[in-house]
Amino acid sequence: MDFNWFTAAGATVVLTLEYTLKVIAVGTVPENRRPAAASAWLLLIMFIPLIGFPLYWLIGQPYLKGRRYDLQLVANERTSEWAQELPPLPPGAEPGEDLQSLIQMNRRLTGQPCVSGTTEKIFPITADYFQAIADAIDQAEHFVHVEFYIVSWDEATDPVFEALRRAKARGVEVRLLLDHIGSRKYPGRKTLGRRMSAAGIEWHLMMPINPFKGRWRRPDLRNHRKLLVIDGAVGFMGSHNLIDPAYGSAKNLAMGRAWSDVSVQVTGDVVTSLSHIFATDWYAETDEMLDQATYYPDQPDHAPGGRAHGMQVVPSGPGFPTEPNMRMFVQSLALAQRNIAITSPYFVPNEALLNAITSAAHRGVTVDLFVGEEADQFLVGHAQRSYYGALLKAGVRIHLYPAPTVLHGKYFTIDDRVAVIGSSNMDYRSFALTYEVMMLAFGGDLIAQLQENDAHYRAVSHLLTTEEWQQVSWGQRYVNNVCRLTAALM
Repeated sequence: MDFNWFTAAGATVVLTLEYTLKVIAVGTVPENRRPAAASAWLLLIMFIPLIGFPLYWLIGQPYLKGRRYDLQLVANERTSEWAQELPPLPPGAEPGEDLQSLIQMNRRLTGQPCVSGTTEKIFPITADYFQAIADAIDQAEHFVHVEFYIVSWDEATDPVFEALRRAKARGVEVRLLLDHIGSRKYPGRKTLGRRMSAAGIEWHLMMPINPFKGRWRRPDLRNHRKLLVIDGAVGFMGSHNLIDPAYGSAKNLAMGRAWSDVSVQVTGDVVTSLSHIFATDWYAETDEMLDQATYYPDQPDHAPGGRAHGMQVVPSGPGFPTEPNMRMFVQSLALAQRNIAITSPYFVPNEALLNAITSAAHRGVTVDLFVGEEADQFLVGHAQRSYYGALLKAGVRIHLYPAPTVLHGKYFTIDDRVAVIGSSNMDYRSFALTYEVMMLAFGGDLIAQLQENDAHYRAVSHLLTTEEWQQVSWGQRYVNNVCRLTAALM
């Protein structure tokens, strides 16, 4: 046999197969996918097929299907059953027709009603937040439900874990969820499970990857939620992870790098909504459905005003193909008449969100964007910077919070009217690949509290100018734009 002929025939077969797959990809990858994401995947497949095809097979599907999707449908049905007797708005709430339309959309997409709730306090300082959680746990009588993306038992979080230990010792049920991939790289991870079990905490990993025990999922999916519920009466949520502000890194500590977050403590019916979120995730990991009568107690209604608000919890994630957090962000921005203030650590907006922000600026709304001067993630940091030119051109004021602090809060305010706070970043990952939870609030003083925090950010941040941005080198712009492409995949 002629070896040259054999080699040539093999190359022809491989080339034919490669181009056949590429042609198939052109007609299948864009289905149910944003043009930017489809273009990024197709570029990867066309130029580096040995990487592009396997990666697309592994993580390329735009939405989740299978067991977790089915579990989310069951959870949504239970939430709707709980909410079906509730009115569209809590007593005394007068949000206006435009905001009421947004609230209706949120309920249709997630099943979560708009209820009353009270803001007890916001926490921009981590030590204060952990102490407030510990104090609240010490008042628990029946149960404590804890859910965080990152969990570490360290010096900073020790007050929380010791409070959980005390609660369990006096007969309180203690349940804890932590993301498997999110928590695994931090100090103490190997002994964390044993320590929690010894303290009597019933804990489970969220989104676990353990093929030897039959637990497998797409490796790019995460549960990024951060919340805590005590007796169904007190709730905490926001951007804090349950770890020290330097994230267990001696290097971060030496250079002064710490994560700066904002979270909130709430009471009232909104805590029942948070209970539903925890119960959904507990069910997904344990197949145990928590009894509604026991774990979702009704709370008294409070007419909005002062610490009391109309509040609506908005969950999102791979089980929600309608991307309710992204839709809420876009529609909320359309309400603005005077000012918008956005704090986001990973700001990589899709086209709809970018248009909503720049359109607001073009119609005369003052738009302030608070982001970190330096990002802790290379790809996302450079992708974020690729949007600065368009934002500045539209008139958006970009405030760069000084390094080495990592600005990690996730919230925004609209006029003096609406506040939204929670765990979701403004990027593709938080819209489609990670489970998130946000809370919309109106009619009370949470907006003013967050605006006061913005005033602190504004005082210490550097205002980026158009002239300064124009001095950025071509090489930096090139890196920014390349990373922007990867953001549509990640």
